[in-house]
Amino acid sequence: MTENTENSVLEHLRHIRNRIDQIADDMSDLKQRVSGIETSKVLVKREISHSDETDARQQVTLDKIIERIQRIEKRLELNG
Repeated sequence: MTENTENSVLEHLRHIRNRIDQIADDMSDLKQRVSGIETSKVLVKREISHSDETDARQQVTLDKIIERIQRIEKRLELNG
């Protein structure tokens, strides 16, 4: 009976070891996927920042154009 018990314990330990190996593989895969998501997140933030910069430049240009139009209207004494 002792030999049978030892075999049963060894079988359980093998099963546990296999399961732990599988979990370790899954964790490795998850780490890679999270890393990919983080990289994508950084790229999206960079793109948003670039878009905000472009918007700000366009707003400055638009403000200058509006000022010029207002000066022209004032010189021509136009009420618009």
